Amino acid sequence: MTFTTRPELAGTFGMVTTTHWLASATGMKMLEAGGSAADAAAAAGFVLNVVEPHLNGPLGDMPAMIWPVGDDQPTVVCGQGTAPAGATIDHYRSEGLDLIPGSGLLATVVPGQFDAFMLMLRDHGRLPLREVMAPAIYYARHGHPILPRVAATIADMAHVFRDEWPTSAPVWLPGGAVPEPGALFANPMLADFWDRLVSEAEAVSGREAQIEAARKAFHQGFVAEAIDTYLRDACVMDATGERRKGVMTGQDMAGWRASYEPAVSVEHAGWDVFKCGTWTQGPVLLQCLQMLSGDGLAELDPVGDDFVHLITEALKLGFADREAYYGDPLMSDVPTETLLSAAYGQARRGQIADTASLVQRPGEIAGHEALAQAFLKRAARKAVDDKGIGVGEPTMAHLTEKRGDTVHIDVVDQWGNAVSATPSGGWLKSNPVIPGLGVPLNTRAQMFWLDEGLPTSLAPGRRPRTTLSPSMARRPDGTRIAFGTPGGDQQDQWQLTFLLRLIHHGMNLQEAIDGPLFHTGHLQASFYPRGIRPGHLMAEPHFPAATLEALRARGHRLEVSEPWAIGRLTAASRAPDGMLKAAATPRLMQAYAIGR
Repeated sequence: MTFTTRPELAGTFGMVTTTHWLASATGMKMLEAGGSAADAAAAAGFVLNVVEPHLNGPLGDMPAMIWPVGDDQPTVVCGQGTAPAGATIDHYRSEGLDLIPGSGLLATVVPGQFDAFMLMLRDHGRLPLREVMAPAIYYARHGHPILPRVAATIADMAHVFRDEWPTSAPVWLPGGAVPEPGALFANPMLADFWDRLVSEAEAVSGREAQIEAARKAFHQGFVAEAIDTYLRDACVMDATGERRKGVMTGQDMAGWRASYEPAVSVEHAGWDVFKCGTWTQGPVLLQCLQMLSGDGLAELDPVGDDFVHLITEALKLGFADREAYYGDPLMSDVPTETLLSAAYGQARRGQIADTASLVQRPGEIAGHEALAQAFLKRAARKAVDDKGIGVGEPTMAHLTEKRGDTVHIDVVDQWGNAVSATPSGGWLKSNPVIPGLGVPLNTRAQMFWLDEGLPTSLAPGRRPRTTLSPSMARRPDGTRIAFGTPGGDQQDQWQLTFLLRLIHHGMNLQEAIDGPLFHTGHLQASFYPRGIRPGHLMAEPHFPAATLEALRARGHRLEVSEPWAIGRLTAASRAPDGMLKAAATPRLMQAYAIGR
């Protein structure tokens, strides 16, 4: 019997797995009440807004995938808001900026997470809006045991809240003090915001009509008004150490709604793997699968240096293409078909050597040569120094407590519907709290560049190329799997290793999650100040010592993490016979899978 830190859960009624036990329990409550996977995911997501405010918030972003039982493939739910009308390169340059700050009002785009949940609920849910939101409202009003990492983040930011972001102090420093780890912590302003939203929605009759009323209240009513009023006059400190005003308005809020679009996919070893489009980093995982399609991965030791080296080098190539070519395909000519083709993948595979690459190598795509050269010029720039005001790549707490993270949700219900969602943005150190709402705006605009002519150039109405990256896959026997992880640029790195363990090494969900993980910082970071760490490789210490030594010998600049410190993967699946399974990472001791 193979030891795992937790059992792989199995049952036939429903499975919910998220990055916080209270969210998982809340999702299961929805399933027990007769709700669908969409109801469970939304309810869990709202609770995550409350209990992990250092990682996400209601004014953040969310790509998701939903797979109704009768559909042949999943559909993407785009909860990634767009850049405001006033977000032009000329304006940001006039503010003395070469990069968009990692915090502050110029870093925000239209909030998309809430509307994405509403869209899922309207079309795929079963329960009334108040029932779905009630647990989150309860925790916001009456309190929840605050995580030590939340308390530590607040402590780190306390001077900023007191001196620079005064609207945040009453929320995060109740009574003027940093909350103690494990103490009950409430956000009554957020509870009032949500209570008013639901009450206004209930002024009309019918579940779908109420959801539409909530969407209107958010994007055209009191929520948009509160944001517009605050941004009209606010001028606050950002990650550069300077005070600046924002450009978003209520009109920007009114002009955007969440939407559906097809997933992109590839076939690998008989499996179908689905991701969101190139406005996310998700296709990097698909590109790597194409590169590795001809390798005998099943014969490689999953904790050996050959396996780690091969995946790492494929990821370096995939992420170089991400930086050169990815962006919002609605506003740019992204060569997605070429990037995901088998022929291109095998051509890229030919560039992988037995030793670690220390250079950036975007692929050669006819007609797009200028984009590859532009990336190489960006990569060669000297990284700027950050001033530490809420800045940091939202990856993993093991890197430093000053950094944030994200959250993730996977659900399968008794009927066979599945959801994979990665809510993020609007964390407590991204921006000041909006008065009357109790939560801050997102900072996703920092993923744009202030260079002209790129798929990721800042432009009004364009989606930033986000790191958020939920996943779904189908085994050859028809089993459907929803999976994902928080982790910024690391999300698709950890997911690739997890998936290859399932496909080629026959591991179950929990075994694949528990196995030692690794990632590279060789890529250009998506978050301010956009640094690069050539040849970097971080690995967990429960890899065999011989593996770690061999990786060093291959030229990888190896950094060994603390034990059990990389990745926050969760996963849930449904087989054609109705068997449901789920698993969650033990890392950070927060994530939980619940089901029966």
